[in-house]
Order: sequence, then structure tokens, then C-alpha cells
Amino acid sequence: MSASLAGRLALVTGASRGIGEAVVTALAEQGARVVATDVLPEGLRALARTHGDQVVARPLDVTDSAAVESLVDTVERELGPLDIAVNVAGILRHADVAELGDEDWRATFAVNTDGVFHVSRATTRRMAERGHGALVTVASNAAGIPRAGLSAYAASKAAAVMFTKCLGLEVAARGVRCNTVSPGSTLTDMQRALWTAGDETEAARRVIEGDLAAHRTGIPLGRIADPADIADAVVFLVSDRARHITMHDLYVDGGATLRA
Repeated sequence: MSASLAGRLALVTGASRGIGEAVVTALAEQGARVVATDVLPEGLRALARTHGDQVVARPLDVTDSAAVESLVDTVERELGPLDIAVNVAGILRHADVAELGDEDWRATFAVNTDGVFHVSRATTRRMAERGHGALVTVASNAAGIPRAGLSAYAASKAAAVMFTKCLGLEVAARGVRCNTVSPGSTLTDMQRALWTAGDETEAARRVIEGDLAAHRTGIPLGRIADPADIADAVVFLVSDRARHITMHDLYVDGGATLRA
């Protein structure tokens, strides 16, 4: 089976930077035409300039259910049926529970969980009617192991993982596959925002080596992921090479969770 995605149409959320940008690039390199969406227009414009007609940039707030339905309807009417959808949009609010505000909690779930629901429902409903399609939700290894200061983020990602599995069960008989990719520490703006002291090299070293006091195991493979590492896993799962894989949660974390 081929990993080529030539002739397929994909929708990617959170596409303006980091993992989302890498996913758009990887899909385009495999021949897919990609609708790149985000609330940040600058990155979308840069992607469109880089990839030309192969990438179509569209603003989208995934927390707005009506906007998601409208965009998917417009894309399918103007560009054709969607074959692939990838949920990457996400936010992180770092705080211990005692200091975590109500708005931070609600905002985290609005993007990381509600947004996944909105996009997945709109896209897989149409895929199921046609009898084929693939969806991937980019979650986090924090969904599978406790992390101090990340309660809202971890809980929202855990909810997104189980939602995607339940959805996968519902649409499997109609030819639609739903999987998740759970990254560990990855060199993105979100990761760098957690590095509050020292230069980037020193901060990365601390992540790789782990921190017993913070109950972090470190990364056995000895490196922090590049966004392309996550994108490659996404491309595999939406390709025909993964045609018999659904409801699977693929950890791409260098062994950091010891697959807890």
C-alpha cells in the first residue's frame, strides 16, 4: 500500500504554526490538497505563499460550531469532498489547580475538546455518507500520565482521545477511520512557553533528563521531538498504509511516559 495522498482533500486545524504547520506541509508533500485553518491569519498566509494552489488558507475558530459547519459546507461545495481531517488546534493554560481560573478551564476545553467535537462531527458525518475517510486528532501524552500544572490541558486532551475512539467505533462500519496521535515534548511555541528559566538548550536538557522532584521521567530516546516527527505519524495514519488501523492512540514521545 502507498503512503501517497495524491488527489485527496484534507482539512487541518491549528495550521498556522508548530505541529499544525508541519502537518500541512507533510500532507502537501504527499500530494494532498490542504485546507489550512486557524484563528491566526499570518501563518496561514505564509503557508499559502509557500505551497501555492496546493494549500488553501481559511480562518476558523473551532470553538464556534456554526462557523465550523459553514466552513466544511463551503469547502465541500467549492473544492470537493473531504477525505482527511486533522484536529491540531489547541491551547495550554499552565497553573496548579488551586490557582487555575474558571475562564482558563473553560477556554482550554472550548478549544481542545469542544473544537475537536465540532470539526470531527462536521467532517466524519459527510465522510460516512460517502463510505470512506480518515480523521486524526492530535492529543498529548499528558492525557495518559499526570502532570503538575497541566490539569486542564491533560483533562481536555484525555477527553479528546476518548471522544475520538468512540467516534471511530460509530463510523467504522461506514469506512471511516478515527485515530489519535499523542505527542510528548515537541519544539513548538507551546513548549517554549513552559521554559521559564535559562536558555533553550539548557531548558531542553532538563526536559530530556527528567526531574524527579516534578515526577517527570525524562525522554529515553534523548531528544525532544520536532513537529515533523508528529506530522509523519499523522500522515501514516491517514494513508492507505494504515487502512486497518482505527481507534488507536499512537504515542510519539520518545518513550517519555514509559507508555503508562
